[in-house]
Amino acid sequence: MAGFWTGAAALVTAGRRGRRWPQPLMRSVALWTVKHVPHYSRRYLVASRTLCSAGYDSNEKTFDKILIANRGEIACRVIKTCKKMGIKTVAIHSDVDASSVHVKMADEAVCVGPAPTSKSYLNMDAIMDAVRNTRAQAVHPGYGFLSENKEFAKCLAAEDVIFIGPDTHAIQAMGDKIESKLLAKKAKVNTIPGFDGVVKDADEAVRIAREIGYPVMIKASAGGGGKGMRIAWDDEETRDGFRFSSQEAASSFGDDRLLIEKFIDNPRHIEIQVLGDKHGNALWLNERECSIQRRNQKVVEEAPSIFLDSETRRAMGEQAVALAKAVNYSSAGTVEFLVDSKKNFYFLEMNTRLQVEHPVTECITGLDLVQEMIRVAKGYPLRHKQADIPINGWAVECRVYAEDPYKSFGLPSVGRLSQYEEPIRLPGVRVDSGIQPGSDISIYYDPMISKLITYGSDRTEALKRMEDALDNYVIRGVTHNIALLREVIINSRFIEGNINTKFLSDVYPDGFKGHQLTETERNQFLAVASSLFVALQLRAQHFQDHGNSRVPIVKPQVASWELSVKLHDEIHTVIASKSGPTFSVEVDGSKLNVTSTWNLASPLLSVNVDGTQRTIQCLSREAGGNMSIQFLGTVYKVRILTKLAAELHKFMLEKAAEDTSSILRSPMPGVVVAISVKPGDLVAEGQEICVIEAMKMQNSMTAGKTGKVKSVHCKAGDTVGEGDLLVELE
Repeated sequence: MAGFWTGAAALVTAGRRGRRWPQPLMRSVALWTVKHVPHYSRRYLVASRTLCSAGYDSNEKTFDKILIANRGEIACRVIKTCKKMGIKTVAIHSDVDASSVHVKMADEAVCVGPAPTSKSYLNMDAIMDAVRNTRAQAVHPGYGFLSENKEFAKCLAAEDVIFIGPDTHAIQAMGDKIESKLLAKKAKVNTIPGFDGVVKDADEAVRIAREIGYPVMIKASAGGGGKGMRIAWDDEETRDGFRFSSQEAASSFGDDRLLIEKFIDNPRHIEIQVLGDKHGNALWLNERECSIQRRNQKVVEEAPSIFLDSETRRAMGEQAVALAKAVNYSSAGTVEFLVDSKKNFYFLEMNTRLQVEHPVTECITGLDLVQEMIRVAKGYPLRHKQADIPINGWAVECRVYAEDPYKSFGLPSVGRLSQYEEPIRLPGVRVDSGIQPGSDISIYYDPMISKLITYGSDRTEALKRMEDALDNYVIRGVTHNIALLREVIINSRFIEGNINTKFLSDVYPDGFKGHQLTETERNQFLAVASSLFVALQLRAQHFQDHGNSRVPIVKPQVASWELSVKLHDEIHTVIASKSGPTFSVEVDGSKLNVTSTWNLASPLLSVNVDGTQRTIQCLSREAGGNMSIQFLGTVYKVRILTKLAAELHKFMLEKAAEDTSSILRSPMPGVVVAISVKPGDLVAEGQEICVIEAMKMQNSMTAGKTGKVKSVHCKAGDTVGEGDLLVELE
């Protein structure tokens, strides 16, 4: 960890003392400061955004120019290390990504096609043209897209361009889940019982599933990242799972082959980071706990795992290295395992690329994995022995998504970031992102906003820093999953380490509802909201008093404010009075003191409630007294009125709610893949109406009741927005 945090601190110290920074690093910081976020100070950026790993030798020559065949945060991540190493970079982009951060960070940029991934980031011909035209010596694929595509690696090799990753044999062997499972067995790695061939059709899938025994996991042979995966508990789910998984696999990876294996119920998902070179050396860089998932995609990761003991860790690491050596693996890779409650572990798959969650490993080991990949690709041997790999401290990563966590733990959201501030002023916080204020989150790509990483001397400190970081993260313009992430890390089961891959559905069986306020927290919230309301009123009065009115306005001094506050359909009486920066607030008979600087221009407001420090965000306020306030991660809607206004409000008519029982609206933005009904059809409750694809995931929309189809308002291929009308029933 010293390489990451201490390196940044040393740079800040050097800046303060007037020392010269290393030239490549100074150049990268200057580029980032001037071109991308000019409103931040240079010192702030150096301390927070620059990756500084220990042991970089400026005399160790690698490449002059690297093309990054990816986008977003991972492209930015690779560019940062390249700049540190003095390597020029080439970004590729689709036409809608022309103004993206990774494009601005790179030394050169090439458009490789329109927005759809099949025509841009998966367009090998266009990317190969970019490689030739820019004379890049090597290509880093990041993760996803072409990162595990052996044909792409072969094309590069044919042009004498280095693929920064394993060779094509390892990609073929480990990237194919069927072949990798056979190789794992041969290397004496524990494997999950299942069918070791390719499933041909839905009928064969049902037959195999019955032989294995339900439940089974249906998954893409060439896939990863949770795409093309379905759990089936019976024959019908197997048929549906085969259909959806094959379609997602074809869309995401260009390969619709599937395999089926026994689904291990209630497992942990723990993976081992491996690193190999071209000289036969391989290391395991400890584990990552990745059990908090939704739809088989990771949400929260940490390193190390609270569950493993040193003996199990070593056994898993040694098996992972044995598998890597079996295919002469030479790069960074990840061997994933399912671990049961008795610490038995089974090989799941190997990802022959850099993982999304690699930062937590960097934090506890001090290694820069991108730098190690570049060194290995150039032919250098590993610089470390197994005994050199430490576990220093604890790191936690939360994947911050543009998603609505109240819908299936996260359905995609699109929009433009109207305001965006990362919490990187806080100690022990790292943010890997590829966006900035004004960036668009579109339907074409993964909805990840950033990876938020916190590091501490132990798990308790890392989690507390994550809690503070989530509270201080400003994201406006899109719906996000901050509320869910914060609830996970403060949950008692999570803190105790009692987790598995079904954690979310177990803890929230009726879906995520946000933070449930205790009585004390409710009173704190009401006191803070009321104080904020009065502070806003006083500011408005101050502006009015200093206006240019010809007639002087004399307002009586108000000693206290009697307010009516509505929260969750309950109305509370609140009395507030102000003395300096402190409000004395009485909430339903309970008295609290709320103190703050009351900087109402800031998106973040730090308040002290009877000695308890809270960070809140006022997201919106209306003249009618309605306010949206983010408190303890969750956004609460509250209506605050003066006593007189509350009495008058009783005479206002309430808007009638829409009857939604006979209509189907899109719960997310996406593309209609298929329509299963037509006007006049009779449908049963739960029957599939249509399929919508969003961010490469296919979602089946079903009827909410039995009825007759009155009209269909979309067709296959249509782009729909959240809330758009799809089908009406009579």
